[in-house]
Amino acid sequence: MTDTKVTINPDIQAAFDRQVAGVTERRRNFGLSERKDALAKLADVIRNNEAAIVAALAQDFGKPETETILTEIIPVLQEIKHARRHLRGWMRPARVGLSLAAFGTSARVRPQARGVCLIIAPWNYPFILAIGPLVSCLAAGNAAIIKPSEMSPATSALIARLMAETFPPDLVCVVEGAVKTSEALLALPFDHIFFTGSPAVGKIVMAAAAKTLASVTLELGGKSPAIIGPDADLKGAADWIVFGKFSNAGQTCIAPDHLFVHASIKDAFLSHLRDRIARAYGGDRAKANLARIVNAHHAERLAGLLEDATNKGARVTQGGARDGTAFEPTLLEAMTPEMDIDREEIFGPILPIIIYDVLDEVIAQINARPKPLSLYMFDKDRSRIDQVIQETSSGSVGVNLTMIQFVHNGLPFGGVNNSGLGSAHGHYGFRAFSHERAVMRNHFSALPLIFAPYTTGVKRLIGIAKRILG
Repeated sequence: MTDTKVTINPDIQAAFDRQVAGVTERRRNFGLSERKDALAKLADVIRNNEAAIVAALAQDFGKPETETILTEIIPVLQEIKHARRHLRGWMRPARVGLSLAAFGTSARVRPQARGVCLIIAPWNYPFILAIGPLVSCLAAGNAAIIKPSEMSPATSALIARLMAETFPPDLVCVVEGAVKTSEALLALPFDHIFFTGSPAVGKIVMAAAAKTLASVTLELGGKSPAIIGPDADLKGAADWIVFGKFSNAGQTCIAPDHLFVHASIKDAFLSHLRDRIARAYGGDRAKANLARIVNAHHAERLAGLLEDATNKGARVTQGGARDGTAFEPTLLEAMTPEMDIDREEIFGPILPIIIYDVLDEVIAQINARPKPLSLYMFDKDRSRIDQVIQETSSGSVGVNLTMIQFVHNGLPFGGVNNSGLGSAHGHYGFRAFSHERAVMRNHFSALPLIFAPYTTGVKRLIGIAKRILG
């Protein structure tokens, strides 16, 4: 995605230079009231253009209106409301306790805007994953260049129009384009880069950031497992799994990728699961409630995964039909490790079912893979739940639920290693876009008494200090 000789479009360079020129003025004049006003304007433009947002997402990949409101609009409005309510406290310098070595001084940690930030958004939730990071960016006092995904062109164009109507370009600017545009942007010395996308591209972004030593937040993905334990509420688990897996047609970074089901409850749980799929997406309901796959390329990729699996012995036990980019909710059984679907993140409405007897073996399988963005456990037995949490690693854990940890503004959202770097949302997002600057003031420090020259008296004082402090 980047190389040593990247040609930067003059318009992109000008947009970047314009924001850099405003850094000093923003640090001086973009205080609490200005940040809250900017966030209020952002909330207003979202509310006033709800119908346009719904229409753009419907045009890009047939996302149902209710699902767009639920997953793209309400969470970002909630994020803005939360930030405005808590911003004064977040911005306040935090006092640090006194240490003996620093006696006679005071110390605080002061959050400071990083400067000019780049937000690279993905196509699967093209509105919230562009505007959500912008909330944290503005709350922290930065300027932002947003690069929406070219794979969701209607939403990209709408974001560009709305931001141009709402903010001056030296504060928020949208740059549209494909890979070459991303290459040009990543060649610029941004102060912070917030990227949401695949682990493969995340590595490229991180390598590009290293050339200018920009800090990064990487929201990536991976194969997020879900476990249905022997004492799970089977109907409730089916409700949450269907919601988590088939919302947005499975094109969600924290969707359950595959399902481990205890052998003792397999038949009963799968009965509930099939019934819940039928109630949500059966017959004509699919057209009203199920998004399309974003484009033909990704639909072909999913079809290829399914074909490879069935050719190697997997069984489609429900669904499997496809009409262009409309892909039916599909259950797949008899998985084996040599299947492509066992290794690749599915990112679509195909749910592999894996039957297990021993929880330790499930944990071993999870730990043998790269650390996922999310992990889900359904059970009533606290000891089994605690075992899964204690013995695995993931960006987040959902117990008897899926997905909604993303919209809890008091929780950090982010991955670990292959599934991400850094955190977003709420105070964690504010901190991601801030430099936590140490400020220390001298009032009556005695340390000059032990400065050179190191006379006998000074050495004696240092010896006393060593006994006290060491």
